[in-house]
Amino acid sequence: MTKKKYDFQPNQFVVYPSHGVGRVVEIEEQEVAGLVLEMYAVIFEKDKMTLRVPTNKAIEVGMRELSSPSLVAQAMTTLKGKARVKRAMWSRRAQEYEQKINSGDLIAIAEVVRDLHRNDDQREQSYSERQLYEAALERMTREVASVQGLDEASAMQEISDILIARITVT
Repeated sequence: MTKKKYDFQPNQFVVYPSHGVGRVVEIEEQEVAGLVLEMYAVIFEKDKMTLRVPTNKAIEVGMRELSSPSLVAQAMTTLKGKARVKRAMWSRRAQEYEQKINSGDLIAIAEVVRDLHRNDDQREQSYSERQLYEAALERMTREVASVQGLDEASAMQEISDILIARITVT
């Protein structure tokens, strides 16, 4: 039997668009409706969840390797920019933010963090704004921590420092 080339290997950290950073624990075979499928078992330790993704569909559904250090740097630069808040109705903007978060695209997620970040003297955030902000921040923090080899608290501090510095400049 020839050894098959897989896109992802056990113990590799990956990003799944709708769940964020996880780790491939194994490649397993599973019988589904009489067919034997090869699956990546991806564990999301913080969520205590294991996701099984067919090996032949992983790339198609948007599963990817962690971002490169240069892409992380680009995302950090995105945070430094001026918040771009469209004048559309909140429900429409919320939908767009949700799509960006679930795209798995680190730059798009950084845009959501930047646009929804509030400092103490700005108006209060609504509950749904806060939920979206925290979801985007958590996704970004996990990926930054994984790429830079930091713990999540250090990555969160780095992101917070950039967001706070941005405010003092404007």
